[in-house]
Amino acid sequence: MTKIRVLIFLLTLIIVGFGGYFAMMYARGYRINTEEGKITPHGLLVAKSSPDGAQIFIDHELKSATDTTVSLSPDVYEIEIKKEGYKTWFKSITIKKEEVTEFTASLFKSAPSLSALTFSGVINPVASQDMTKIAYAVLPENKSDYVQKAGLWVMETINLPVGFSREPRRVTDGDLSKASWDWSPDGREILVTTETATYLLNSGTYTQQGQRVNVTGTKNTILKEWEIEEEKRMTSKTKNLPSDLVSILETRASEILFSPDEQMLVYIASGSATLPTNLIKQLPGSSTQKEDRNIERGKTYLYDIKEDKNFLIDEDSKDLLLGSGTNGEDSRKIMWFPNSRNIVLSEKGRVTIMDYDGTNRQIIFTGGFINPFVFTTVSEDRLLVLTDLGGNESPNLYTLSIK
Repeated sequence: MTKIRVLIFLLTLIIVGFGGYFAMMYARGYRINTEEGKITPHGLLVAKSSPDGAQIFIDHELKSATDTTVSLSPDVYEIEIKKEGYKTWFKSITIKKEEVTEFTASLFKSAPSLSALTFSGVINPVASQDMTKIAYAVLPENKSDYVQKAGLWVMETINLPVGFSREPRRVTDGDLSKASWDWSPDGREILVTTETATYLLNSGTYTQQGQRVNVTGTKNTILKEWEIEEEKRMTSKTKNLPSDLVSILETRASEILFSPDEQMLVYIASGSATLPTNLIKQLPGSSTQKEDRNIERGKTYLYDIKEDKNFLIDEDSKDLLLGSGTNGEDSRKIMWFPNSRNIVLSEKGRVTIMDYDGTNRQIIFTGGFINPFVFTTVSEDRLLVLTDLGGNESPNLYTLSIK
């Protein structure tokens, strides 16, 4: 009887051991090849989409729906994510054995819709550095509205347009149609420059014309303090980056723009350099998209801090702006989408969204908007654009619903 119990115990250990081994091998991507009669290594593709419920096509064959895991033998595959009413997401992805490759495809509407946010005309909208506020001037054509509406206004881009509790607020009154304004790095102040004076205004309160203080004499000092503050912010963001990268950014980059989650950065190369490899230990399942570590002057790159990948995303930096800037209708502007995984490129006549590695470029809007007055917001389902809808009316800000 004792021998039988020992035998059963040993058999149980063997079964559990083999079961655990096969479960471990399965989790690592190994599968039984029925044609060859052996276990072969596979990789796992974890496919997600935003919005979810999209179809996954692998080498043009429908496989499943998103938010699923697919086992694939090591190879290069053409992946398509399709959902009715949305543009098709496409990318070549390399599957490696025993590795999990994960992606989230951001899908954008095939036919975006416009919805007006302002109705009294908008002049020179300028976004704060964090893209959460937009300052613009209003000069009503209807003189009866002058007292209530003329002046500088601030709109917050949070939770627009449905359900937002904060209406645009007026910062100061008067005719500012020929003035310009700049945001402080923290978005709390606005420096307004008119033809005759300069005023520093609190962006959260209303200041009448007669109460504005002329700071023309200290304008340069204010701008210098803002520059120092911005340098401190940038130093704080770059202090933990690899020293070789920091050296290149300090000596070979004219502009730098961090993603909202600060895990990636876009920079315009002002000189040529070679970015060394293996600055950070490679992670399993890292991006397999082609990168470019030979940096050339005048081109724009994106560096993925987490995966130590450097991607070329724009060949020509002429008239290229990063972030919230505005500088003429023929300029081009790159902005981060709030998910930190996509980049928005606005240029005369069209708005393009691409994946952070420069692939999957999709034109999502064309036609009658006033370039470069396109703005991202903290919401992932919309952009803001300045347009007169192709007519002779004063332009206004509209939400462009893209998801």
